[in-house]
Amino acid sequence: MSVVETHAFQTEVNQLLKLMIHALYSNKEIFLRELISNASDALDKLRFQAVSDDSLHEGEDELAISVWFDKNARTVTIRDNGIGMTRDEVIANIGTIANSGTKKFLESLTGDQAKDSNLIGQFGVGFYSSFIVADEVELITRKAGTPTAEGTRWVSKGEGEYTLETVEKPTKGTEIVLHLKADMDEFLDNYRLKNIITTYSDHINFPIKMFKTEWDNDAKEQKTTDELEQVNKATAIWTQSKSDLTDEDYTNFYQTLSHDFTEPLAHIHNKVEGTLEYTSLLYIPKKAPFDLYDRERRYGLKLYVKRVFIMDDAEHLMPAYLRFVRGVIDSADLPLNVSREILQSNKVVDKIRSASVKRVLDHLAKLAKDEDQSAYNTFWEQFGQVMKEGVIEDYANKEKIAGLLRFASTHDDAAEQRISLQQYIDRMPADQDKIYYIVADTHAAAKGSPHLEIFRKKGIEVLLLSDRIDEWLVSHLFEFEGKSLQSVTSADLKLDEEAEKTLSDDEKKAREALTEKVKKALEEQVSDVKITHRLTDSPACVVSAAGDMSAHMARLMEQMGQSVPKQKPVLELNPEHALVKKLDSVEDEAKLKEWSLFLLEQAQLAEGDQLEEPAAFIKRMNALLSEML
Repeated sequence: MSVVETHAFQTEVNQLLKLMIHALYSNKEIFLRELISNASDALDKLRFQAVSDDSLHEGEDELAISVWFDKNARTVTIRDNGIGMTRDEVIANIGTIANSGTKKFLESLTGDQAKDSNLIGQFGVGFYSSFIVADEVELITRKAGTPTAEGTRWVSKGEGEYTLETVEKPTKGTEIVLHLKADMDEFLDNYRLKNIITTYSDHINFPIKMFKTEWDNDAKEQKTTDELEQVNKATAIWTQSKSDLTDEDYTNFYQTLSHDFTEPLAHIHNKVEGTLEYTSLLYIPKKAPFDLYDRERRYGLKLYVKRVFIMDDAEHLMPAYLRFVRGVIDSADLPLNVSREILQSNKVVDKIRSASVKRVLDHLAKLAKDEDQSAYNTFWEQFGQVMKEGVIEDYANKEKIAGLLRFASTHDDAAEQRISLQQYIDRMPADQDKIYYIVADTHAAAKGSPHLEIFRKKGIEVLLLSDRIDEWLVSHLFEFEGKSLQSVTSADLKLDEEAEKTLSDDEKKAREALTEKVKKALEEQVSDVKITHRLTDSPACVVSAAGDMSAHMARLMEQMGQSVPKQKPVLELNPEHALVKKLDSVEDEAKLKEWSLFLLEQAQLAEGDQLEEPAAFIKRMNALLSEML
């Protein structure tokens, strides 16, 4: 007699079950889509592994999924004869969620049922969707190729624990029995189940079978027979002609593929014949998955070879900056035993990847040129930051990606208002030869920077960059359409050289004397002191010395735990400001140092820097204000 063991769910699973059951109630029929999708994956894996070990078929020629219900027992059953699971795999795949982003996902739930439903869709509910309709779920499985006595039976009511026992299972694969809740009678109906299957799973590349129904004249109702019939087309959607497919067909396949409840933003379907033969069906989602920035998460496309599933998350088929793209590549030129290592250095893969990237970028460019910008705006809001990674990673497509970038600007008030680099160039004055930008921690900090004062005065547009990746972006994007990019915080910025030419020799000497005495007072804090023409309202600003890392980049590196060598900034003074004129009149060295430090520290604060001694700054400011009063 086998021993029944009781195990507790991982905490995150328990939380997810409770939230999901409530959030997805209005979409409860998706449980069948999810379980059939899992069954299809299990069949794909068996078919792939059986290429090298035919014994895994265990004498069954046909791979299929069957679905049936029992009105008396109030159960719905989904069975496949796929790869199956061992006892340890059941614990790993169902008792825990092996995903480092789970906690972040749970924290992102709002309590708003509609919003949480979308989030859970992005997470991918899979097997756990069973508990939306069932108050008890029973799973019996056996790994293909293992003895029949090594089956595993898993049972749970979804309330914090599950039981496991070893059972006899004559056939390989997995059977899931859902004991339906009292209010779920709608799923004890042949027509309802069949309708769900043809709506969501018609494209599944294996037969999905149900018991055939016939009209009983005596009973005046439909009766279920003992004969199984196939209810789906079982034709891989990507092998079909585009003219034979509807938007609904594409959407249903995307939702099964991605576990996303929303429609995709776009799909790109291509068949390539000639030197290479392959078919690609790629999707651009409307919403970013919650774990888009999770370093441990594997992304990529499903790879098939001659319609035989090879692997999920084939990351070599799409670069990291396009990791949000979902879809399928089916090649006729790769071997069935292809591995991730072979994919890494395969010329066929390189050509497929290059062509797929071009198709995605070309489609995004088309969306970006549409008169109605709503689709591209949606895309940019969700995936703009990862697209910026492309400028750094993909040298061959750098110019094309740069054309897709969008930025906030001083000429548009709203933070969400974005322009392209081409739009910036198109509205530049004829005598302007650079694209000016500023990078800051936030949009507000960029917009409020004193470095913008001279640009506002002259009516010159400046791009406002505030994404964390923007410092790396501009360190790789030097020009666009022949126009070089220049930071407004650059030490060698020259915008008002004419003003310098109108100064008398005495005025020039007086300014040199001022910068020299302030530099002496701050010799431990700054690398240089200069007169600036970039300020109109502020008394001072700081810039990085030529060749030094920008202050913003240094802050980012420190936040990532990197040690950054101490850099002394250049202090620039506005000679027309009352405080700088006050500084010029101070002769006492101690007072001069206090005033100089005050101007330096307030300039650093304006840049977003953290002062080493904030209390000392407050004390100094209060003392100077008291003295002036």
